[in-house]
Amino acid sequence: MAIMITDECINCGACEPECPNNAIYEGGAEWKYSDGTSLKGMITTLDGDQMEADQTQEPVDMDVYYITHDKCTECVGFHDEPQCAAVCPVDCCVDDPDYRESEDELLAKKSFLHL
Repeated sequence: MAIMITDECINCGACEPECPNNAIYEGGAEWKYSDGTSLKGMITTLDGDQMEADQTQEPVDMDVYYITHDKCTECVGFHDEPQCAAVCPVDCCVDDPDYRESEDELLAKKSFLHL
């Protein structure tokens, strides 16, 4: 499953530089699949949508830092635990019950993001 940041976030920003997939953004910030990944040109997302990797996506949250589930691999293939959760001073980086994924699915997402 992907990780989510709850509304208890204090906007300290400690999590953002720890993410190996650049899946964490400041509240209100737009995001792209190409940010921090090797994706370029036209891509087919894991959901089957086609778009440019550099196409700007709408913010997931306007108030606090957020994690885009499309890029979150829970640090599988990089670290033993999600690094955002490891550094969060208020423990607001938690499992997202809406996006449950197996380790194989998370590894496939990692491979997709980092060809």
